[in-house]
Amino acid sequence: MDLFEYQARDLFEAYGVPVLRGIVARTPAEAGAAAEELGTAVVVVKAQVKVGGRGKAGGVKLARSREEAEQHAAAILGMDINGHTVEAVMVAEGAAIAEEYYCSMLLDRANRCYLAMASVEGGVDIERLAEERPDALARLLLDPRTGLDADAASAVVDAAGFADDVAGEVARVLTLIGTVYRESDATLVEVNPLVRTEDGRIVALDGKVSLDDNAAFRHPEWADLRDESRDDPLEVRAREKGLNYVKLDGQVGVIGNGAGLVMSTLDVVAYAGKNLPGMPKPANFLDIGGGASAQVMADGLDIILSDPQVSVVFVNVFGGITACSEVAKGIREALIQLGHRATRPIVVRLDGNAVDVGRAMLEEYGHPLVEVVGTMDDAAARAAELASAALGGN
Repeated sequence: MDLFEYQARDLFEAYGVPVLRGIVARTPAEAGAAAEELGTAVVVVKAQVKVGGRGKAGGVKLARSREEAEQHAAAILGMDINGHTVEAVMVAEGAAIAEEYYCSMLLDRANRCYLAMASVEGGVDIERLAEERPDALARLLLDPRTGLDADAASAVVDAAGFADDVAGEVARVLTLIGTVYRESDATLVEVNPLVRTEDGRIVALDGKVSLDDNAAFRHPEWADLRDESRDDPLEVRAREKGLNYVKLDGQVGVIGNGAGLVMSTLDVVAYAGKNLPGMPKPANFLDIGGGASAQVMADGLDIILSDPQVSVVFVNVFGGITACSEVAKGIREALIQLGHRATRPIVVRLDGNAVDVGRAMLEEYGHPLVEVVGTMDDAAARAAELASAALGGN
């Protein structure tokens, strides 16, 4: 779950990370009142969207009066920024900035560890900086058992080349960011920019935080952070059913059991479709888990077939705890529940526990939409072929 900037600011404040005051507003009048309440000579009216590029899009404006804050909020609210509609702004204190830095901590899946990064050049496109001038971005791999402690923070600050007069305070703030990361079960905590003000303070001026949904059971307070009105409706429905579902932008719906198998399936489908007309791609990630019942299978199919972008579904299951017979039963129950709403083909690849029983059940059921294919590669190719045809290919 990604947080809005104002939520990240509040989280930082709770852990002692130095931040500026900020007030959320959902109307121009509320923005004007917030500017008056803050009482600083300059405030910043900032669009609250979970996407980058808001500054370039006109979603960040300085205001020097209540009236100006209202005017900027009126222009920003309702704005479309890279496909995200602005429904709230944060009115924050202005700051006299002397220098801008960058720092972050994230999960490095490839190396199976944490990664801390810092640069004395902040407030820029960090991806471009990392690509064009990698030496300007210090990186330090971290043992998850110790995380970003004081020693690690000092090491990354030293590697980044911070000046002696700020290095100690930056390292202290980095240590606090490490605490935020650990205690909040985050996968990313980023501050860009971290600034030194003209009066010498080190302040987190903007924050980006992603929380690990797998840890939600430890954080009942996260329910107050989630804004389901802005989430994809299918993802909301899937959460309500307890399904691990992520919507993508392709045409081949994917169901599998086990995150590793589902990720592999996405890759195989993408590869199978890349040279076909329309270049069909995966439409979603859906992991029904290792012990999924027939009802879970039915729920998953219901979600995927509710996506108008999906033209074909690929069910790829290796039977272990979840027997292939249960998967076949789930497919049958889903089609019965969906009735006339089930109009798109379903390519099924089953292997493992009770595979012969599962295949026999589907053959006996004989539904015209269901096609059983023997191997994962062949099934992916067939699903991509059907999706390509639906897109107007030959």
